Amino acid sequence: MKASVVLCLLGYLVVPSGAYILGRCTVAKKLHDGGLDYFEGYSLENWVCLAYFESKFNPMAIYENTQDGYTGFGLFQIRGSDWCGDHGRNRCHMSCTALLNPNLEKTIKCAKTIVKGKQGMGAWPTWSRYCQYSDTLARWLDGCKL
Repeated sequence: MKASVVLCLLGYLVVPSGAYILGRCTVAKKLHDGGLDYFEGYSLENWVCLAYFESKFNPMAIYENTQDGYTGFGLFQIRGSDWCGDHGRNRCHMSCTALLNPNLEKTIKCAKTIVKGKQGMGAWPTWSRYCQYSDTLARWLDGCKL
């Protein structure tokens, strides 16, 4: 009996780790509502594609790239050294932990700042690699009600 209670409690500790993964259509709706559809000329499909390839729709993702020496935060894996935090340039004027929120408000605000730059969405090499020339972008919104 005690063993089953302990296993049950352990199960509760393990399950929430995936609770922050958002569904594709949920991400699309939040990005749409945040004004990213055709912001600076980039369709919503581009933004959803980017979110998938950067974080697999996990707004709480943190990735430390030891090879290139940076840490990415949130849905779009925004670089801490350039865009957020106490160290570096902090061009988005916010803490990096503010980007780790499922409501995506701060993430969208910072993404807008980044995409206004001279590189546009090219600031994300992942977008250039997987989304920029994709002829299947429409699939990212397939079945979503916005």
